[in-house]
Amino acid sequence: MKDEDSALTGMLGHFALISMMAVGGGVVMLAPDIHRYVVDANHWITSVQFSAAYTLAQAAPGPNMLYVTLIGYWVAGLPGALVATGAIVIPPAALTLALMSMNGSGRFASWAGFGRAVRIGLAPVSVGLLAAGGWVLAGAAQAGARHLILAALTVVVVTMTRINPIWLIAMGAVIGALGLV
Repeated sequence: MKDEDSALTGMLGHFALISMMAVGGGVVMLAPDIHRYVVDANHWITSVQFSAAYTLAQAAPGPNMLYVTLIGYWVAGLPGALVATGAIVIPPAALTLALMSMNGSGRFASWAGFGRAVRIGLAPVSVGLLAAGGWVLAGAAQAGARHLILAALTVVVVTMTRINPIWLIAMGAVIGALGLV
């Protein structure tokens, strides 16, 4: 029970702290740090389990942060799922609510330019975190050269055309089902 308590405390503290970088829904970009914490630093789950949790959460309808709930569940059962989810959701939600209440009062109207500057400044950080997440997940899935080439080709098609990504996902499923990759 002591190990489970320390895992719960560790997840609560770490996830709550890093969740503040995910204000606005960027919890997917936290995947590299969550992977580092639960797989590399604490060995609570394996890279394959992490990759499976992430994949399941992205395939399932609903919020894109469900992988955190699965990780919490695998680490410490239902209490782990509740702690992990709460630690990711509650701090940024509380910050957002606090800022929204201050914004409506008119006293903080001069902060509008600051908010815009933060959004502009965080754009490259978001791209970097997204790339790091892809790198971690590719490593966890033990992707080979063919997989990486297919992923790069998909990125090029998504950025250079107006093709709906769902078609690319469907094509990837067919290619995988046929065993071509």
